[in-house]
Amino acid sequence: MSAVFNKIKTNRFFGLGLLLLMAAGFWFLFKLLAPTNFGSRSQMIGYLQTSIQYAVGGCGLYFIVIMGLFDFSVGANIVLSSLVGVLLSRFFGYWGLILGCLFCGALIGIFNGFLYSKLRIPSMIVTVGLMLVLESIASYAIAIDPSVNPGKLTNDLLAFNHAPWNYIVAFAAFLLMSFLLNYTRIGTYCNAIGSNEYVAKNMGINVERYKFIGFVLLHLFVGIMALLTVSYGKGILAVTGMASMERNFKPLMGTFFGVAFKKYGCPVPAIVIGEFIIVLIFNGLVAMNIPTTINDFVTGAVLLTIVTLTNRAAKGVVVK
Repeated sequence: MSAVFNKIKTNRFFGLGLLLLMAAGFWFLFKLLAPTNFGSRSQMIGYLQTSIQYAVGGCGLYFIVIMGLFDFSVGANIVLSSLVGVLLSRFFGYWGLILGCLFCGALIGIFNGFLYSKLRIPSMIVTVGLMLVLESIASYAIAIDPSVNPGKLTNDLLAFNHAPWNYIVAFAAFLLMSFLLNYTRIGTYCNAIGSNEYVAKNMGINVERYKFIGFVLLHLFVGIMALLTVSYGKGILAVTGMASMERNFKPLMGTFFGVAFKKYGCPVPAIVIGEFIIVLIFNGLVAMNIPTTINDFVTGAVLLTIVTLTNRAAKGVVVK
């Protein structure tokens, strides 16, 4: 009987059911505590539209986090890619907006991966430096915007601001992520490197190459996230002094869900539903008029609790 139960516990549908149960539980809890300010139909649509933006970025972060790397320049890339997309949209319309966001994101990923591979220093150090550089470039990009409202999208370029196009773009990104993880060497080798880099290298896997690819894929997805973010907000402003770092952590929270639920074989749905749970918690606490500092504390504590309970390592296993 215990063997059957253990088999069920590792089933994909068990993992998905657990995620959906958590989402429903948090919705019911905050609906009970703040019935007039939380969980209406229009609010739930807003929560979903916000969460899919973070989920796209979380999918990108998964490629490097699973290999034990991290990138502090994600937020700065979101800002810069958004501003480049807005700037090019002044001249080329939707093509400028879409290609500006995606190509800028991917180019930053190439540059980031190249620096990490060649400098051979920890990824956090490389990406902190790159974050400062990208913030400076973003300030220049908004300064050369010829519009009277620099950084703002015009009303005729807001198709990705609402359904159905924002959902179509996000769903396409999730399908791409699933394909790369399940049907290409990239997903297999990234998981192998994350499990044991030394063994993966001895098996003939070019570790540095796939870390480089991981950074490129991360920032390609960040470019897609930038497209959704700037469209949803109808624009974006440049920031300096590491202020863009704040944008790193919401996507990362979804990535934690993906890593924790990888054992169930559903990292992509876990990232998507996990981001929705995080947005539910954040907005539920706002609906209860909880101060921002306590809101962040509670959100982080709940996330750590969920990941700890769902990803406890067996006794004697080395935790990376």
